[in-house]
Amino acid sequence: MRVFRLEALSDNYIFLLHNSQENIAAVVDPAEAEPVLHKLAELNAELVAIFNTHHHHDHVGGNQQLMQRFPKLTVYGGAEDKGRIPGQQVFLQQGDRVSFGDRIAEVIFVPGHTRAHIAYYFPPQTADEPGDLFCGDTLFAGGCGRLFEGSPTQMVSSLEKIRSLPDNTRVWCAHEYTLKNLQFALTVDGENTDLQQRYAEVKTFRDQGKATVPSLLGVEKRTNPFLRWEQPSLQAAAKSNDAVQTFARIRGMKDRF
Repeated sequence: MRVFRLEALSDNYIFLLHNSQENIAAVVDPAEAEPVLHKLAELNAELVAIFNTHHHHDHVGGNQQLMQRFPKLTVYGGAEDKGRIPGQQVFLQQGDRVSFGDRIAEVIFVPGHTRAHIAYYFPPQTADEPGDLFCGDTLFAGGCGRLFEGSPTQMVSSLEKIRSLPDNTRVWCAHEYTLKNLQFALTVDGENTDLQQRYAEVKTFRDQGKATVPSLLGVEKRTNPFLRWEQPSLQAAAKSNDAVQTFARIRGMKDRF
């Protein structure tokens, strides 16, 4: 399975999964159809699935046009999103599995950004390969999603599920927010040398117009304040030693940043 990162709207990423043996494709969160159709034509591949993480328009905006072009495709989304995702046919819950070609993804229920958000995790096929996590707007490189429909308790639980995955998991998040996320992270975890180094690297990448997605989960665990609510530096910044309260206060600071 090869993953193609497609740019869309102002800062969205769409992910096209391609199985070259069967020449089939699946798409994660098609914000709009045109970038997907262009890549499918380039690959001469048939689109067989849409994997939606949640119902926001910048993640499902291309569903209907893609369904018109490929009427046999299957549209997947969370069970809690029933009636909110255009064309949804499969309603997924924690622990369900979905297949694409010879790969099987585990469905992780990650409410917080929305009440229905899910993520798709493709475990590595061999010990030498990375896994692939398509997490929508739950975890970003250097940050996490705003809490529109969920609570801090839900989001901490969701991020804990993600944090438990292997360090070499590639994190395919849906927006190019990394530089600003790390600028904020330095305000609450500024003595973190791993974070300082990552910020310098990301700034160079963005100055050169390069994408910062995917990131590696191991890097997120060392530098992303929203996976580090147990660290004394973050608890000091939040003036709390409670995990959920620390997360909530840091998220509130980010909202105002």
